[in-house]
Amino acid sequence: MTLDQTAAPAAPNVHDAEPIPEAARAEIDRLLKSGDLFRYTAPEDAPVALLEAEFAEVMGAKYALAVASCSAALFLSLKALDLPRDAKVLIPAFTFAAVPSSVVHADCKPVLVDVKDNYRIDMDDFAAKLSPDTGAVIISHMRGHTSDMDAIMRLCDAANIPVIEDAAHSLGTLWHGRKIGTIGKIGCFSFQSYKMLNAGEGGILITDDAALAARAVIMSGAYEHNWKKHKTPYGENSTDLADAFARWQNKLPLYNTRLSNLSAAVIRPQLHELDRRVTDGLRNHDYVAAKLEKSPWITVPAPLAPETRAPDSIQFNLDNVSDDDTIAFQAAAKARGVSVQVFGMSEDNARAFWNWQFIDDQGPLPQTRAMLSRACDTRLPVRLTQPELDFIADAILSAIDDVKADKTNSAA
Repeated sequence: MTLDQTAAPAAPNVHDAEPIPEAARAEIDRLLKSGDLFRYTAPEDAPVALLEAEFAEVMGAKYALAVASCSAALFLSLKALDLPRDAKVLIPAFTFAAVPSSVVHADCKPVLVDVKDNYRIDMDDFAAKLSPDTGAVIISHMRGHTSDMDAIMRLCDAANIPVIEDAAHSLGTLWHGRKIGTIGKIGCFSFQSYKMLNAGEGGILITDDAALAARAVIMSGAYEHNWKKHKTPYGENSTDLADAFARWQNKLPLYNTRLSNLSAAVIRPQLHELDRRVTDGLRNHDYVAAKLEKSPWITVPAPLAPETRAPDSIQFNLDNVSDDDTIAFQAAAKARGVSVQVFGMSEDNARAFWNWQFIDDQGPLPQTRAMLSRACDTRLPVRLTQPELDFIADAILSAIDDVKADKTNSAA
């Protein structure tokens, strides 16, 4: 029996995350043998504390706090700012449901800002909704697409409103050469499996503000004097940080959103992989984008001029198509082995603002609604090879061509 050499290639596996480096195995084995999984058991240099110092150094930040998720980091950021109950927090209308959830959990009120068809905040709507009762702003660099941080910071600095960067999708992205997550008062990142650093679950926040760092650390679950086990990037306790810890000791509630040593052991060896992953991810994205842009029915929004992206997925808009066409396109792509999510056409999608029924009605948000109905999302893990990228791009192009050809034939 011989193999059929003409058989179509199998669809690439886009579900698996980046493999965990072998260097993590020895540390995981050591932890399992010792049972030392809690970040505060060891007197010093626990894996979580080392991860915080190393991540802060990579980002060029003074302080870092590793927690259970990026959602927990956002929540603690808002609590650390000590906002009054029901303070308004501006967020993009295009984000993940966890972002407005973190605002609600922090006893604040999310205010949704309209988003344009390039997935970025409409600055006119942002300026109109920025008001004296705005307590903070969360900028979600959703799917790695950075809004105009120059304009945002100019408006927020003038109004003395703190900015939190939700950089869950943007580790490695640059703005004027500066690392995303270091522009606002606080930057929050994710270690969920489909992010640049993979621990399955987990998150981290960074800041240069000692008081904010101390408040967040204590509220994360640093009871008694466990805050003394937190480190700066260079392994020396900061006097400013120690003074802030002492000032807030026993004055704040504990939410216990800590990261475990096992998760830190998985993440730390990946820090050395970050630059390669960012380079590979951008190369893959731009290769597929160039192919998709040849279709008259597809547009891939370009980055803003100051932005250098770090993608591990691709987003594109369908142009001049109906709702029926969009649904048919999804089905046609899936039949070819490529899963394409259309944010606003997938039932109960957590990125469609109308499904966030736990917050008050925010009005029509017409640009965001229109964008979500045609915005497509496809994973492009950084490990993919060029033939696998060709498979994905060709499946998408042939799917939309078939749908439009069928529509043309029906009309004829």
